[in-house]
Amino acid sequence: MRSRGMSLCDIAVVVVDIMHGLEKQTVESLALLKDRNVRFIVVLNKVDRLCGWKHCPDAPIKKALENQSGDVKKEFQWRLTKVVTQLKENGFNTALYYDNQKFRKVFDIVPTSAISGEGIPDLLLMLVLRSQATMMEKLTFVNTVECTVLEVNDDKDLGTTIDVVLINGVLYKGDQVNVCTKQGPVATIIRDLLTPHPLKELRVKGIYKHHKELKAAQGVKIVARGLKYAIPGTSLIVVKPGDDLGQSEAKNQRNENEEGNVIQEISRLKTCKEGVYVQASTFGILEAIIEHLNSPGVNVPVSGCNLGPIEKKDVMKASAMLKRKEEYAAILAFNVRVMPEADVLASESGVKIVTADTVYKLVDSFNEHIKRSKELKKMQCAVDAVFPCTLKILPNRVYRKKDPFLCDVEVLEGVVKVGTPICVYVGGTVHGLGRISSMQTSNGNQIDSAKRGVVVSVKITGESPKEKTRLYGRHFDESNELISQISRRSIDVLKEYYRDEMNDENWQLIRRLKKLLDIA
Repeated sequence: MRSRGMSLCDIAVVVVDIMHGLEKQTVESLALLKDRNVRFIVVLNKVDRLCGWKHCPDAPIKKALENQSGDVKKEFQWRLTKVVTQLKENGFNTALYYDNQKFRKVFDIVPTSAISGEGIPDLLLMLVLRSQATMMEKLTFVNTVECTVLEVNDDKDLGTTIDVVLINGVLYKGDQVNVCTKQGPVATIIRDLLTPHPLKELRVKGIYKHHKELKAAQGVKIVARGLKYAIPGTSLIVVKPGDDLGQSEAKNQRNENEEGNVIQEISRLKTCKEGVYVQASTFGILEAIIEHLNSPGVNVPVSGCNLGPIEKKDVMKASAMLKRKEEYAAILAFNVRVMPEADVLASESGVKIVTADTVYKLVDSFNEHIKRSKELKKMQCAVDAVFPCTLKILPNRVYRKKDPFLCDVEVLEGVVKVGTPICVYVGGTVHGLGRISSMQTSNGNQIDSAKRGVVVSVKITGESPKEKTRLYGRHFDESNELISQISRRSIDVLKEYYRDEMNDENWQLIRRLKKLLDIA
């Protein structure tokens, strides 16, 4: 996402919280800026959070610092040194802008307060000076229209609109433009050009200013027909009178094919049979999310992906996981709308739609969903979770010889729990005795489980008519070990949900009991 956004960037502003230093996202952004050789200015924001800071609204930062006490200046210098060190660790030499004598090699740091305005005049000055000094050719205006689609939005009053960045040239109301969509190039007429009022963001809903023409460079909201399936990240081409519409469509078709190849490559190399479904607004965001999900620290498999609003077909694709791995029947949606019919189908079918405003929150929300799903499944499968154990009947301590069978036993191996089905292996035949309905210690305390070496009193209650007929002294005696009656299902449940509670000795016991009970 950031990588594709930086393809439009001439100079960047990297905002760092002076109280926290470089965050993970900041380090990733700096690496991308370095790869693309983009100049940037570091804004060291929130200086007003320094203990004892005296506000000097909208003042140059040097003047604001001069008005501070000695303690504030010392804390500022300490935190500044910490950030400079972190930047050096990431391969960047930086200095306060008014101490920077080698601005072509050393990046500027401008301390600011977004609340009270200290340092903001310095930032604006540096943006103008450094841009003029280092990228005069890039900043030179040309008449050729260069325009990139950033977002596609639905507005109840305006219909489907696109937010674009006009990098060069002039857009006019009534211009014929060619837009790349999922259904191929679409030629349409600009019905309106909108910009937000001063000090407002383009993405914030509100009253817009209407224009007959707009000159680069700025963000613009375009109102036109046929924009529903426009693809963010592609170019908008203006068709002037006398231009060949076929050539512009071919150019946009090439643009679309290039983007299509990217998503095909992601689907081929980054997806698997079992995993989540990912939906995003642009190819760049989709690529970034899938790469993050497949990273070793996250390790969330992806089974499919798509662009644009979540529709019924996307929910149907994600629902395929319900039969394979239920917790992966989820759509991770970033910066896209969920269509009403898709939301209804997801609720009915059991597909979870996870949304968030950052990739990290998206992954955290999905991990929480996985955790809750596993806990619920674990509770549902608790009755099938049979832990392996072998028990020795203690001589002369059998208190009831028939159902319910009551005696004292010593746990020889594994772990025995209330609810464990117990059987006895005699002469090649397995006799089921029932389940342990209660356990207690020698002092009469009720317990739920016991490990190797512990002596407990157990009560085994038969469930089937055969189990109720078993009699101590006739079908078995103290020379026969009692064993937990494991099954293929119980082994699978232990592997899936109780792996943390099992050790190597328990798995070895399971392998031995499998042979004894003839389990495949």
